[in-house]
Amino acid sequence: MMKVFIGWSGPRSKAVAQALHDWLPDVIHILKPWMSSADLDKGRIWPTEISKELKESGFGIICLTPENLQQPWIYFEAGAISKSVEHTYVCPLLFDLDGLDQNNPLNLFQTTKAEKDDIKSLIKTMNNALGDAKLDDARLNKSFENNWKELEDKLDQIRKNSQQQPKS
Repeated sequence: MMKVFIGWSGPRSKAVAQALHDWLPDVIHILKPWMSSADLDKGRIWPTEISKELKESGFGIICLTPENLQQPWIYFEAGAISKSVEHTYVCPLLFDLDGLDQNNPLNLFQTTKAEKDDIKSLIKTMNNALGDAKLDDARLNKSFENNWKELEDKLDQIRKNSQQQPKS
């Protein structure tokens, strides 16, 4: 099992995080995604629980949108996950972003666009991080292809919903 921390900030980022949270174990069954809104029990002290999960996760996906690039919590989570550069992965996921400003500290990490080929590459990285427990390439490709449409549809719906939101 590999714990995957999914960080988010804001409604659209949360929707992307939830879609990944639900989808990842369908592609690689031994992944254990964690996101605060889905996995944090009511009544728990949330900073303590998030810190514990950040410490225990070897892989982090930070869901970035144009709206949350200035949110400090995103950078805190990325920094906490990267505490041990050798043994952890921080993967900023760009949703409706072409890239990050060159001065953005998350540029230290390889970014992933919320597109099929890039997400497939992210899945391959996650699989490789499993070491001896990883799926062989053929099985991983089959699992990804069998499940991609579900995630693609959710991401398209998030885009559609955000376009229908009135601009403030």
